[in-house]
Amino acid sequence: KVTIRALKTVVTAATAGVSVLSLCEKGDAFIMAETGKIFKKEKDMKKGIAFPTCVSVNNCVCHYSPLKSDPDVILKDGDLVKIDLGVHVDGFISNVAHSFIVGVTKVLTGRKADVLKAAHLCAEAALRLVKPGNQNTQVTEAWNKIAKSFKCSPIEGMLSHQLKQHVIDGEKTIIQNPTDQQKKDHEKAEFEVHEVYAVDVLISTGEGKAKDGGQRTTVYKRDPNKVYGLKMKTSRTFFSEMERRFDTMPFTLRAFEDEGKARLGVVECAKHELLQPFNVLHEKEGEFVAQFKFTVLLMANGPLRITNSLFEPELYKSEHEVEDPELKALLQSSASRKTQKKKKKKVSYRAVPSYYTIKIQTLNVFYEFKSFFYYY
Repeated sequence: KVTIRALKTVVTAATAGVSVLSLCEKGDAFIMAETGKIFKKEKDMKKGIAFPTCVSVNNCVCHYSPLKSDPDVILKDGDLVKIDLGVHVDGFISNVAHSFIVGVTKVLTGRKADVLKAAHLCAEAALRLVKPGNQNTQVTEAWNKIAKSFKCSPIEGMLSHQLKQHVIDGEKTIIQNPTDQQKKDHEKAEFEVHEVYAVDVLISTGEGKAKDGGQRTTVYKRDPNKVYGLKMKTSRTFFSEMERRFDTMPFTLRAFEDEGKARLGVVECAKHELLQPFNVLHEKEGEFVAQFKFTVLLMANGPLRITNSLFEPELYKSEHEVEDPELKALLQSSASRKTQKKKKKKVSYRAVPSYYTIKIQTLNVFYEFKSFFYYY
């Protein structure tokens, strides 16, 4: 609930004349305020931002979360905006991303509509394909075909990750538009019951080749496998505060009270790979990139998306459509989970520690962070 409410808060505020910095600050502040209201008795429980609010505009692909010292980026009508953020409670993660056009009041056509429709349909296809028994390669192939139908390209080499407690980049991944070498290197995997994924779709009107344009990196995460004795006092102070506040979760330098010291301290930490950077990537100037991300739980009776889409398909009309018969059938199929029949005989329940719990009360599905899966 907090994740979607945070997204809606930022989307509502994203109007012409508003700065990207203010939107990022608003999203992060909302997450911290709302997560601070839950599990108050659990004093040692960490909760808050699982991925800092990023607002990437037009050909900026991802990870743009500026500092106060950075030049202002002001939104204007017609901008294609991508908002990406995440929330966690006790290390249990919920991620989401959404794309839209600023100031759109009537049906939009053209290349922006093409890329938004393509990205949306890729996300919908993934929701139906990321289920127990299927392979990650099936999702990659579907994304390539759908994007091609709209004369677009998935961003090359981008990954969707399995989620685990305190781990935003789990071992199993789904790769977009891999190069020949990436196809050889990327590990094939089968989706399994009770796994959780952050499915991240990034589609471009261009060739799909994202590059680091040299813009300042502001988002990092701790690499728990790296150890190094930092030499500078500023670096040690920064690193100590980072571990205390964020542990292994991604964070932004904007979250530190003294931005100057944070910018200085992060240099040595990143140089010796104690921190992994989330670089700001760009497509070619004049191209547009759309992103949709959702968190999905793989249940025995089907996938359960817990961060719903805010996309309004009626606002965007493309001259292209999916032609592949199998993909058309897939997209037209229901993404709802199958209803499990209740057994009449008495059964004993055994609690198995796992990632998330699903509670079904009447027709409502409630998502809880600290608990177990129950099975017969």
